Amino acid sequence: MVTLSSIWIVDPWKQPLLQTGLFALSGAVTNWLAIHMLFERVPGLYGSGIIPLHFEDFKRGIHDLIMKQFFSKEHVERLFMTENGKTEELPDMTPLIQKIDLNPAFDSLLNVIEQSSFGPMLGMVGGIQVLQPMRQPFQEKMQQCLTDISETDTFRRGVSDLILEHSKQENIHEKVSVIVQKRLEELTPGMVKDIIERMIAEHLGWLVVWGGVFGGLIGLFSSIILNQNQFLQW
Repeated sequence: MVTLSSIWIVDPWKQPLLQTGLFALSGAVTNWLAIHMLFERVPGLYGSGIIPLHFEDFKRGIHDLIMKQFFSKEHVERLFMTENGKTEELPDMTPLIQKIDLNPAFDSLLNVIEQSSFGPMLGMVGGIQVLQPMRQPFQEKMQQCLTDISETDTFRRGVSDLILEHSKQENIHEKVSVIVQKRLEELTPGMVKDIIERMIAEHLGWLVVWGGVFGGLIGLFSSIILNQNQFLQW
């Protein structure tokens, strides 16, 4: 538009406006082409389509980032051990204990009583059913007992040591690495291109705008400098 308007503008502003428009257009087109070349192959232009071409490097980069930053051997061990070598505090296990169904435990207790020498005596007063009212109090007492046990230092150290020993035996670090690698193998060049394009294409659009702005300013200033005599006479 600036370039077209220069047709009807007289000197000394005709040339500056023409140069401004041409430089702005060239800056915007150049930046747009550069963005396009990131994601698509352009025949005859070396280096175009760099993201699809190097998607294997992209996958390796993601793998290394995940394994080194989030699942390094040091970080895995730090989940269970403090800097002083003591076991890390386990989370509160009370919510988990409260979800445990203790009915099988009470049923087993009733079965033991029924099979014992105490069974015939219960049969004289109504059988094992007379103990059913004890089911709820039994569950509450058992939950409290399990909670108290889970809060003891001996129990918590034992669980932490068991988890740590298990993690070393099973080599969690290597297993995570294999899982991440298999998931990344599902990526295709097109998927990699789409992922990056969604991440940055919207923001890269501003490069086109600013390419036009700065290109136009360069064209304006260069034209004024080259035609400064006309401006002085004007």
